[in-house]
Amino acid sequence: MILTLLAFVFGYACGSIPFGLILTTLAGAGNLRAIGSGNIGATNVLRTGRKDLAAATLLLDAAKAALPVLVVSFIASRRLSPMDAWPPAPVLAVALGAFVGHIFPVWLGFKGGKGVATFLGALLAVSWPAGLAFMAVWLAVAFLTRYSSLSALTASAATPVVLWLLGQQGAAIVFAAMAALIFFKHAANISRLRAGTESRIGKA
Repeated sequence: MILTLLAFVFGYACGSIPFGLILTTLAGAGNLRAIGSGNIGATNVLRTGRKDLAAATLLLDAAKAALPVLVVSFIASRRLSPMDAWPPAPVLAVALGAFVGHIFPVWLGFKGGKGVATFLGALLAVSWPAGLAFMAVWLAVAFLTRYSSLSALTASAATPVVLWLLGQQGAAIVFAAMAALIFFKHAANISRLRAGTESRIGKA
């Protein structure tokens, strides 16, 4: 229980690092909180006109979940017997912590990003087959609809099902909760999708 709690705190600390805000500030690209949606994620960083910063933000937002999960996975693997279920609670806790940290960072008044890149980073580290499935679904929906938000929503919703089919029931439950938070953070996007006013990929 203590290791699980520490893992969550460690994940939260890593996940709450606002790389998008840091990179745009250091590059003199303006105040990210006053641009577009005010979000700290890669999509809003792209609105600064800096594709390089947006790409870096995307990678770092994924890495700040993946690396803590890998660290805790290594530690947990040394403490478990071959018969124990995988992933164990500390691994799921650090994944959840990193995701929550990105969405609700204490440094920014608990107003963070939408969590898609961090969700994917955590997923790839917990179960890379499920991570590949996420990317396949995202790409397929994006190709068919040209909606980035719908791609993210569909891929995140499919993730718990994929994890369950892979026999990772614990991970399926945790990532289902994370997917619910993604839907919550995309409430405005969902409204625009219903109204037919959501921006498509490649268009303003």
